[in-house]
Amino acid sequence: MTLSKASIIALAALLAATPVLAAGDSVPLPHLRPANGPKANAGAAAASAVIPPAQVQIDPNSPFTPAQQVALANISAYFNSFSLMEGDFIQIGPNGEQSEGVFFLRKPGRIRFHYNPPARLDVISDGSTVAIKDGRSGTQDMYPLSKTPLRYLLAASIDLTSSNLVNQVQEESDLIMVTIVQRGAFAEGTLVLTFDRKTYELRQWQVTDAQGLNTSVAIFNTVTGKPQNDPNLYRVVPQ
Repeated sequence: MTLSKASIIALAALLAATPVLAAGDSVPLPHLRPANGPKANAGAAAASAVIPPAQVQIDPNSPFTPAQQVALANISAYFNSFSLMEGDFIQIGPNGEQSEGVFFLRKPGRIRFHYNPPARLDVISDGSTVAIKDGRSGTQDMYPLSKTPLRYLLAASIDLTSSNLVNQVQEESDLIMVTIVQRGAFAEGTLVLTFDRKTYELRQWQVTDAQGLNTSVAIFNTVTGKPQNDPNLYRVVPQ
């Protein structure tokens, strides 16, 4: 199935039909909707031990409940417990198109999504630039990492207990959804990160652009800490 431009950019947590950015502009963000596919991270070991509620400093002025603050502290601890991750992904695009592939992550700032055939696509962040390489057309679109929501996933450390970053926390029986909203002069969007409620592992994210188009990316078969020896894995070559 041919992948839409919107679907490709949303995988990189960018937004569809992104124009040239002016100084100070920000690429819109990420809403929730479970992806259809294998359960993300199925069978993967938890990246870090769960923090007992008694060890979490509860802020009485926080907009989040004590239970939500405990969950956000544990999610932050999970994110900050590893610098290397790899696994498989399934992407569901705005029009229901489905694609899959493998991803590699090295914090801070580096990630690569490689699509399985028939797609000939790679999405690469080298720490400062996000490149979308289309092997079929021979083109490459480039964006500043600092202007995309990928900066949240790829930060060396993150504190999701801050209401300055997180807008909403939703809880289900086995999942926790954390919503981050980005607003700016250029456009706006929403990023929803979905985590396992027991292990706090990341299972999927969903990007909603300013037009309300959703793209979900579920990750599974993930491994953390595995050495990555390819020096060109996160290399972006300007064209």
